[in-house]
Amino acid sequence: MVRLRDDLALIQTLDFFTPIVDDPFVFGQIAAANALSDVYAMGGTPLCAMNIAGFPSKSMPIEVLREIFRGGLEMLAQADCVLVGGHTVEDPELKYGLSVSGIVHPEHLWTKDGLRAGDQLLFTKALGTGIINTAIKAEMASQHAIDAAIGSMTQLNRRAAECAARFEVHACTDVTGFGLIGHAAEMLSCPSKLDLDFDPLRIPLLPEALDCCAIGLRPAGLNRNRSFREAMVDICADYPEALLDLLYDPQSSGGLLIAVPEAQAAPLVEALQSEGIATAALIGQVRAGSGRIRLTPL
Repeated sequence: MVRLRDDLALIQTLDFFTPIVDDPFVFGQIAAANALSDVYAMGGTPLCAMNIAGFPSKSMPIEVLREIFRGGLEMLAQADCVLVGGHTVEDPELKYGLSVSGIVHPEHLWTKDGLRAGDQLLFTKALGTGIINTAIKAEMASQHAIDAAIGSMTQLNRRAAECAARFEVHACTDVTGFGLIGHAAEMLSCPSKLDLDFDPLRIPLLPEALDCCAIGLRPAGLNRNRSFREAMVDICADYPEALLDLLYDPQSSGGLLIAVPEAQAAPLVEALQSEGIATAALIGQVRAGSGRIRLTPL
């Protein structure tokens, strides 16, 4: 974030993506939604973007790249964000991402580290995109699960951010590759005098995500996320192992994890759901502690 004036700051983000779906148009949509999410997670408004792609022109037809760009452009249009250029290089592995620039009032900038004891934690999307994408690759996902996952990944966080901006947001992050636990851990300063309590039974899940996880359809990133963060997690109730794994599932274009004062939590959930974000839910709370994450009934 670069402060331009007392009433204006510039946000610049950069995200790369490798294919997780076979349809290049949908892949472009997901990549763009994921890149735009970083601006929304800071309370900002995207203004312009640049395409950045690595493309294996010797092994793929140029029509694939054209469809990826078309998908990204369609998502930028939904965000009222202008594509101003880009850069493509020869690469043996297909990659696509965007550099997004946005603006925010410095006094209304959301960060990860503004948590306060007593805050309530809301989440705006269902978990499980990493697991469903793994099931898709194994040809073990139903069309219902595929459609739900794609619908989630191509849903901009714009409406959620604009709705939350009407409330007192203390901290916010988008949940992507590090999973819910990993990104929640980033909200705890080090050393921290706060703990985060999450109720896994309140966390919305994509259709079939729990069943797929239970039979071993886990992406490698899930295991890495769990190995890295599980030492700071206390499990205070008897939860299914697959449900615990889902909390570490790496998300593509995941939802916003938002902290607000307790009195505003229920009204914000109601406002989000009235805006069509049906998966919005109260999933946790912040309390005094020592930098731990507890999985416990609320």
